[in-house]
Amino acid sequence: MAQKDMVQKDQPEKAAQGSDFLGTEPVGKLLARMAVPTVAAQLINMLYNIVDRIYIGHIPEVGALALTGVGVCMPLIMIVSAFAALVSSGGAPRASIFMGAGNSDSAEKTLGSCFTLQLIVSAVLTPVLLLFGRSMLLAFGASENTIEYAASYMSIYALGTVFVQLTLGMNAFITAQGFTRTAMSSVLIGAVTNIVLDPIFIFALGMGVRGAALATILSQAISCCWVVGFLAGKKSILRLRPGCLKPVPALLLPALALGLAAFIMQASESILSICFNSSLLRYGGDIAVGAMTILTSVTQFAMLPMQGVGQGAQPIISYNYGAQNRGRVKQAFGLLLRADLTYSLLLWALVLLVPGMFAGLFTNDPALLAYASRALRVYQAALGPFGAQIACQLGFNALGNAKASITVAVLRKFILLIPLIYILPHFFPANQAFAVYLAEPVADIISVIFTVCLFAAQFKKALAGMKDPGAAPASEASGN
Repeated sequence: MAQKDMVQKDQPEKAAQGSDFLGTEPVGKLLARMAVPTVAAQLINMLYNIVDRIYIGHIPEVGALALTGVGVCMPLIMIVSAFAALVSSGGAPRASIFMGAGNSDSAEKTLGSCFTLQLIVSAVLTPVLLLFGRSMLLAFGASENTIEYAASYMSIYALGTVFVQLTLGMNAFITAQGFTRTAMSSVLIGAVTNIVLDPIFIFALGMGVRGAALATILSQAISCCWVVGFLAGKKSILRLRPGCLKPVPALLLPALALGLAAFIMQASESILSICFNSSLLRYGGDIAVGAMTILTSVTQFAMLPMQGVGQGAQPIISYNYGAQNRGRVKQAFGLLLRADLTYSLLLWALVLLVPGMFAGLFTNDPALLAYASRALRVYQAALGPFGAQIACQLGFNALGNAKASITVAVLRKFILLIPLIYILPHFFPANQAFAVYLAEPVADIISVIFTVCLFAAQFKKALAGMKDPGAAPASEASGN
C-alpha cells in the first residue's frame, strides 16, 4: 500500500518531467520542492549509523568501549560509501546533463553502466573486508580493549556491501530525474526498519554490536529492493533495461572522472579517520578516540543537510546547463549558496553554545560526555562559513567540472588536514590531543577561501561559454 501511495504522489513529478519542469518551473519553488525531500533523505540516511551509535553507547557497562570500537569501523564504512559515490556522484549529474540536452539514450546507458559497475565493485569489496577487516581495524586505531567490538560489527556489516552500494549509488539517479519523494522514501523505509530492529537485536536478543550491524544491513537490503524496483519499473523515466547494462566506456569514464572528487572526499575521510584515531590514541587514549566517534557523528549531522540541498539543486543546475539556460543556472546556484550558508551558521552557533546537547545523544558516561563537549567546540570552530565550501563543491559537480572538484577535494584533505594532524601537536605540548582536533578548523578556513575564489572564476567561465544571453525570465524571478 505504501508503494502504491508513493507512485501516486510521484505522478505530478512524472507529468512535470514530460513538460520540461526542470527547465520551466520557477527556480525558487522548484528548488524548494526538490530540496525538501533530499534534505529529509540525507537526515534520514544519517540515522543508519547514528541510531546504531546511540543504542550502542547506551549498552549497560560496556557502552563507552563498544561505541569506541564501532567508531574505529568508520574508515571501512566510509570506503564502501566512497565507491558508491565514485559511480553515482559522476553518473547522476552526467545523466541530468544528457537529459537537458535531449539525449535520453545516453542518459539511460549511463544509468545501466553505473549499475553494472557497482555490482562489480561489491563483488571485490566484500571478500576483501571479510578476509582483512580485523587487520585493518587494528591498523586504524583499535586497541586491545576495543578490537572485539570493532571486528564483531564489521564482520556482519561487510556482508551487506552490495546493498549499500546499490542503495546509495542508484538512489542518486532517482533524484537526478526529479523523483525526489521516491528517493526520500527509499531512505525512509530503510531508516525506519533500522530504528525498529536495532533495540530488538541489540538488547532483546542480546546480540550487542553484532545486532546493530545486522539491523543495518537488513535495512539497507530493503531500501535496495525499493530503489532497484523503481528504476526497473514503468514509472522511472530512465530505466534499468537488459540492453543498457553493458558498460559503455565512452559514457562511464567521464562519469567516473566527475565522481572522482566525491570518491576522494569520502575515501579521504577514511584516511583521515585513521590519522585522527592513531594520533588521538597516542595523545589521549581510548577516551579521545571515543570522543572522535561523537565528533564524527555531529559532523555528519552538519554536512548531510547541506549536501541534501545540493542534491536537490544538482538536477536543476545540470539540466539547465545542458539546456544552455544561463539565467536558471545562476539562480539555482545562488539559492543553494544562501541555503547552505544559513544552515551552517545556525548550526555553528548551536555547537558553540550547547555542545553537551549533541554529545549527550551518544553517551551517558560522564567522563566521555565532558571530554567530547570540550572537543566539539574546538573541532567545529570553523563550521560557520563551511556552507560555502559545500555549495561550491556541489556546484562543480553539477556543472561537470571534474578538475576543479578534484582540486578542492585534494587540497582540503591531503595538502592541509592530514599534515596539520601531525604538525599542530608539536606546537601545543601541554594539550596535544586537543591540538589534533584543532587541525580541522584550521584546514577548513584555508579551504573555504580557496574554494570560493576558484568557484567564482570557474563559474564565470562556465556561464560565458553558454549560448543563453541573459538572466531568467521575469516570470521566474517573480516565482522566487
